[in-house]
Parts: sequence; structure tokens; C-alpha cells
Amino acid sequence: MAFKLGVTRDAMDASGEPNFGRAAFSVLDRNPDLTWEWLPEHVREITPDIAAQYDGIYLLSARMPASAVARADCRVKIAARHGVGFDSVDVPAMTAKGIVVTNTPIAIRRPVAVAALTLVFALTGRLFAKDRITRANDWPARNDLMGVGLATRTLGIVGAGGIGAELIPLARPFFKRVVAADPFVDQAKLAGLGAEKAEIDALMAESDFIVIACPLNDDTLKLINARRLALMKPSAFLVNVARGPIVDEAALIEVLRAGRIAGAGLDVFEREPTEPDNPLLSMDNVIVTPHSLAWTDECFHEIAVSGLDAVVDVSLGKRPPHVVNPEVYQGRKS
Repeated sequence: MAFKLGVTRDAMDASGEPNFGRAAFSVLDRNPDLTWEWLPEHVREITPDIAAQYDGIYLLSARMPASAVARADCRVKIAARHGVGFDSVDVPAMTAKGIVVTNTPIAIRRPVAVAALTLVFALTGRLFAKDRITRANDWPARNDLMGVGLATRTLGIVGAGGIGAELIPLARPFFKRVVAADPFVDQAKLAGLGAEKAEIDALMAESDFIVIACPLNDDTLKLINARRLALMKPSAFLVNVARGPIVDEAALIEVLRAGRIAGAGLDVFEREPTEPDNPLLSMDNVIVTPHSLAWTDECFHEIAVSGLDAVVDVSLGKRPPHVVNPEVYQGRKS
């Protein structure tokens, strides 16, 4: 039977092409009855009218709330997330409706780990400040822009799942010590990767660089709050490549303004796009990127291949490999 896939337009570049390239769509050839098209409009949230038109939705940053699938004419069988996070999808509502939710946890690991290190290196090297003085021909100012070495420092990683576990061996050669806080990962596994297990409060107090790499859920919402930020060294840096709401943004702004931590590197914000008057955007000790530092041609191609493969599997009645809500298959034969 025909299967129609709608792709959100935030995956379209300025020329009207998919930002992950056309080649990824070749995986759809596995099902000759599957067709795809861009959603008619750019939307920040999937609506019931959209859900009534498509058997599958391929999502980049658009949200998929419970209201999207509440009507009886909802056709959706799969909500495929382009990326690892699925906090933008109301998973319980999808499960109740029998809709499979998938993500792409493998393809994103190395790119996001590299993005975290990119922010660390840019902060430690005072990269953007040195860029500014060079363009201004103010070479003497370099004497006041000494960087921070890593060989004597400790890296703390909050979350040692896929991305955190990828980051540990990449970062280990640069740091004296790597510690990780994750209640679901044991010491033996961390030791094998080259890290020590630590409680989160100890990690916040001992680390010179702290990378947030955990998923956003009810337990991690504002996990890095005012109390935990107060534990950080005045010389320490915070890097967030996970989700903005894991960090209490107002509390972070306060400690940065007061100079109680040295700086931050942020690829994510509490609200995205963030407001143009967000104080973080005007702070010299903060590096910001628009939730896209990990975006590369290789990264997006691999993500899209994985995500679109999941769509094909569902269209053929098969179970895809990365199902967020496996309970949706309870009682099914596939």
C-alpha cells in the first residue's frame, strides 16, 4: 500500500535542497510504494491537519505534541526524529496512539563529542578574543589574553551514555583526569573508557571544564541549577551540547555576570531560537552557536540514512532498530 512521508521544512537549505543531501533519500527506494514531500509550510509544531495527510513525519526541530495526533483522522504511523533527542515529541501520546517514535543515537555520537571539544578548545585558547584583536591590528593585547592549558586540568562529563562515552576517549589525551557522573553507568565501564565515576556535586566542584551530555527528561530538567553552579570553581568553564533546559539559564547568567565561573560554551538554550536580547549573547566570556555545532555533511548524511531507514522499515511492517517507545510493539507480531 502507498505510504506518504512528510519532511519538515527546517531540514531544507536556502536553495530548497535537503540540508543532509539528496543521497540519503536513496534508502527510500527499498519501498517503491513510499513517496515523500516537504511539508507545505515551515511549522514549529506538527498540527492535526498535517497528521491527517501523512503516514510518516520526519522531524528536525519541529515539535510533535499530543494534540497533533488526537483526531480520529490521524494517519501517522511513525514520528522519526533527525537526531538523538526526542524531548520535542510527546512520546506517551504517540504510544497511546500506536505511533512508533524513532531517533538516531549512533550517527550523532562522534559529531556531538567533537563539538564539545571544539567549544572547550575555543574557550581555552581565547579564540574569538584573539580573532578580534588580530582584525583590529592590536597585537600587544595578546599579552592579556593568556589561554588555559589542559594537561593539568580535570574534565567533568555529566552523562556517560552514547555521547558521553564517545567523548571520554577523545578527550582523555588532553586532560590530566576525566570524571563522569551518570547513575546508569558503572565504574567498570567508565574505567575502561578512561574516566572515574563521580557524584554530580563532586564533579561540579572538582572539574575545570564541565560538559553536559545527558538527555533532557523529568530527572535532568534544570539539573544544573543555582546550587550546583555555585559549586564550580571560579576558574571553571561550563559547556552544554545536550539540551538547554538541563541548565537553569537564569542562574547561569547570574554566575557569569558575577564572575563566579570563568565562562561557558553553549550550543543550546532554554528557548530556541533564543531571544535576541538574551544576556548570554553579549557576554565576552561566552561562546554561542545555534544548536548546530555538530552539523557536518557526514553527520547529517548518516543521521538521515538512519532516520529514513526507520521510516522504510515501518512502511514495510518491520520494526526499526532505534525505537524510543518499544512498548508500542507489545502484542504486535513485527
